[in-house]
Amino acid sequence: MSDFPQVLRRRMETVIGTPFTEGNAVTVLRNGDQIFPAMLDAIRSAQATVDLMTFVYWRGEIAREFAAVMSERAAAGVRVRLLIDALGGRLIENDLVEQMDRSGVQVEWFRKPLLKSPFKSNHRLHRKVCLVDGRVGFTGGVGIAEEWCGDARSSQEWRDTHLRVEGPAVDGLQSAFIQDWAETGRPLYDENDEFPEQPQAGTSTIQIVRGSASLGWDDMQSAFHIMLSSARERLRIATAYFAPDEDFLQTLCAAPARGVEVDLLLPGPHADKRVCQLASEAAYARLVECGVRVWSFQPSMMHAKVMTLDGCVAVVGSSNFNRRSLDHDEEVVLVALDRTLAARLDADLDEDFGRSRQIDLTRWERRSKSQRAFEAATKPIRRWL
Repeated sequence: MSDFPQVLRRRMETVIGTPFTEGNAVTVLRNGDQIFPAMLDAIRSAQATVDLMTFVYWRGEIAREFAAVMSERAAAGVRVRLLIDALGGRLIENDLVEQMDRSGVQVEWFRKPLLKSPFKSNHRLHRKVCLVDGRVGFTGGVGIAEEWCGDARSSQEWRDTHLRVEGPAVDGLQSAFIQDWAETGRPLYDENDEFPEQPQAGTSTIQIVRGSASLGWDDMQSAFHIMLSSARERLRIATAYFAPDEDFLQTLCAAPARGVEVDLLLPGPHADKRVCQLASEAAYARLVECGVRVWSFQPSMMHAKVMTLDGCVAVVGSSNFNRRSLDHDEEVVLVALDRTLAARLDADLDEDFGRSRQIDLTRWERRSKSQRAFEAATKPIRRWL
């Protein structure tokens, strides 16, 4: 077991083609009560640059607070760039965009549907990255909207996980932002960018993996396949949307057969997209039969994208276990070889499982004919979910 992190590292570096970096510091931020204050504090402290990209920028007080803080920094001379997916951010209040524009924030929209071909518009920006002065980075699953506020105490407070990062891995997050900012036609960087030498801020070994919105196999698929097939003792996955292709299902179901304990945490009664949940439910029987423990999160929408392997590998980012994330969208995940970080995420997952209901195969097989029909109806569209 002691060689497992090194074995996984070499597999990931060779297949993905991106090296791990040493000396990173990572802080786990659980739910909006921890995530938003940390991000806002970092932005308020910015002296040179702020870069933020997101799929969701909707409404609510938190949306207004982010706009106010970014506007204040831009007015103070900080270079502030905001990249929002044109579909995911369609609910943003127009006055917030106007306020930021007036203050000097460079607001851009990723792939406006009317300006791109229908084919290209299907490939969306789903990455969530915030960078301050090129030294502090954030990534995970959270969007800028009131749904993420709170601590998952009720159906109105979504469950999610974000990470605060310092050290060499911040460069990987910066690259993920720049890659998508390039589509705006604006300069990739300017005189405000210092490109600092990153300090050895901690002890975490990290690889940043990017999935690109394009045709064909991409690094996100490779990374997930490696991790599913590499787990030796325990594999835990939390994902908001679960609709993988047949190859991924086979890889996941092979894990229990070789003695791996596998737990899969999915949204329950408060799922925000019922059609996506139906696509997940279509695979429940197969998963449970092959030995995967499937859990349905009860208190609120479960939006986190977290995976741990064998108590020593932690994965957090924007990518779900569905075809949309793995085949169509711009995604980014952080892979850490860090027992302390994995233990913290496992502790959070333990709490989540304690507030979830395990799918019992005997009871599940008694579900109604209409439920089965709805599940089957999702088959033709699962590749886009």
